[in-house]
Amino acid sequence: MSGDDKLDQPTPKSSLHPVYTVTNIQNKVRVLDGTKVSSASWVNLFTLHARGYKVLHLIDGTPPLPEDDTLYDGWYEIDAHVLQWIYGTMSDELLPRILEHDSTAQSAWNRVRNIFLNNKGAHAASFELEFNNLKLANLPSFDAYCQRLRELSGLLKDVGAAINDQRLVLQLVRGHPKEYDN
Repeated sequence: MSGDDKLDQPTPKSSLHPVYTVTNIQNKVRVLDGTKVSSASWVNLFTLHARGYKVLHLIDGTPPLPEDDTLYDGWYEIDAHVLQWIYGTMSDELLPRILEHDSTAQSAWNRVRNIFLNNKGAHAASFELEFNNLKLANLPSFDAYCQRLRELSGLLKDVGAAINDQRLVLQLVRGHPKEYDN
């Protein structure tokens, strides 16, 4: 058999599940802190990676395998990896609120979701207050000021209190010092 013949042969598919190829989930999904990284952004990134690594079924509400299923041990091990991903992408403040002994990825996912869904009104009020009171003088540069307004606009959208572009521009102008009135 020549070297060219080997190229025509099908290669056996690896039996290693894609979840085992992730060595540091924080390289793929940023740490959820609720301010710099919003829950909506985190959920979007996390579900994208869960789909790509073929583990979305562990967090989308699909029932777990019964313990007497012959595939249960493999399912349980992969679920533990996804649970580690969730825990590994939580801020130090959020981790104690979702960390639970003998948890599944689905139950941890639900705890994260509940933290943010149950507090939408409070988050909206807090973000709205900061948005309305933000001034250029409070930040080191014009770029930082614009970035923070944009971040707050995104956070407000994530909690169901979206602001339109006109209001964003008005706040941008309103937050300037008197020297910029011209």
